[in-house]
Amino acid sequence: MALQDEIEKRRTFGIISHPDAGKTTLTEKLLLYGGAIQTAGAVKSNKNAKAATSDFMEIERQRGISVATSVMGFNYRNVKINLLDTPGHQDFSEDTYRTLTAVDSVIMVIDCVKGVESQTEKLLEVCRMRNTPVIVFINKLDREGRDPFDLLDEIENKLKIKVCPLSWPISMGKTFKGVYSLYEKRLLLFQAGTKQLEREIIEINDINSKLIEENIGEKFALQLLEDIEVLEGVYPTFSRQDYREGKISPVFFGSAVNNFGVRELLDCFIDIAPFPLARNTEERSIAPIENKFTGFVFKIHANIDPKHRDRIAFLRVCSGKFMRNTNYFHTRLSKNLRFSNPTAFMAQEKTIVEEAYPGDIVGLYDTGNFKIGDTLTEGESLHFKGIPSFSPEIFRSVLNADPMKSKQLAKGLEQLTDEGVAQLFTKTLTGGKILGVVGALQFEVIQYRLKGEYGASCHFENIALHKACWISCKDKKKLQAFADDKYQHMATDKEGNFVFLAESQWALQMAQEKNPDIQFHFTSEY
Repeated sequence: MALQDEIEKRRTFGIISHPDAGKTTLTEKLLLYGGAIQTAGAVKSNKNAKAATSDFMEIERQRGISVATSVMGFNYRNVKINLLDTPGHQDFSEDTYRTLTAVDSVIMVIDCVKGVESQTEKLLEVCRMRNTPVIVFINKLDREGRDPFDLLDEIENKLKIKVCPLSWPISMGKTFKGVYSLYEKRLLLFQAGTKQLEREIIEINDINSKLIEENIGEKFALQLLEDIEVLEGVYPTFSRQDYREGKISPVFFGSAVNNFGVRELLDCFIDIAPFPLARNTEERSIAPIENKFTGFVFKIHANIDPKHRDRIAFLRVCSGKFMRNTNYFHTRLSKNLRFSNPTAFMAQEKTIVEEAYPGDIVGLYDTGNFKIGDTLTEGESLHFKGIPSFSPEIFRSVLNADPMKSKQLAKGLEQLTDEGVAQLFTKTLTGGKILGVVGALQFEVIQYRLKGEYGASCHFENIALHKACWISCKDKKKLQAFADDKYQHMATDKEGNFVFLAESQWALQMAQEKNPDIQFHFTSEY
């Protein structure tokens, strides 16, 4: 029964959005309510040297974007919340995709001025693939934004989800008065410029109270009553089951930078969001209530602390109880590993944990044993599904700028590509190294980190490649014959698997047509 209690206490979710929608600001305010941090300010403001708590790489602080998934745990109202703040920039979408395999629900942030943007659409596609429950937070109500009904229509049309507003704004921008909580049936009045947790809002619990008109004026009071009547007639009644099955998405309005609407979002979230769910492996479904521990690695990060050269594998606990200093079976390597200092995270703050339960994210110090997708168990051989590497879209040759640092460059490329942010291929003919990424900004991040963390310098040279795809064939002789025939266009990945480098769509199409026995794969999970 104790295990069931621990499971029901936990909520593991990711925050996703288009860049600049206010995702990192919202993250910071959630941490503030959870008591995980003590102060909040203008996140990444040029006037404020203090960077966002969740952005701990130097390049993130300089560029003002999140380029790596941050993991944070905190307690709120006797609930253990595991929050994963994902990169918003589309160049880092692969990291975000893998992170979404480790969460049970999602909060999506939308800018009320810009509405739904392209990256938001891509991220929601991933959520729909897994039927992940989504709560929408429409942010920046303190700015002049678009009509809230228009925003809801756009969310439904572009993201193909059915929305269910659980709060409603009273005007916005300069005349923004506050929000009415349809979930809690109360009015919350906005006070501009307030950034403290207490005394930031006035609560009015009766929608028919004369206090409403006294505080927001007759015009806004009448508009609010009209809007609520429309909402009740047009949008579905909230159903927790429909939300958890991904059929409807609750919508909240607020201003994260002003701490407004965040508490209501958090209170509702811990009431309705699912606790840790069953996970599928190739062998069977794993229920969190199972007594034996299982978990999978969804992210690897080298040099979180450059002074200590630490490499950490992020593991999602799926069932049972993870215990410090206990032997666990590494499925891919078929050997037991023990962890003396597993860690829990509050962004860059780390603490050693004695035990962890389903839904928790544990950091395991790693000397090179782990790859993304690896499984740990108490002896059973299991392989968790749905954590692939994608075929890259942009390619560049790696040129060593300092021959005296060749070993450092090789080690840096090996470790950084272990994180899954890029694919490293070795050309069969020349032995030259090629980096493939989903987004071009990855090259800048890798170059920066190679210099800062490994003391290695390199240049990247553009190469004309359309696609890199893994190849397989039941007949090993035919596979080798294809590789020999296409030797000028062949490479291997870090695992030694054959990779075909197609220079154009036509070249790929011809190779597929002329070699019907060869399978061409666009993710590494085949």
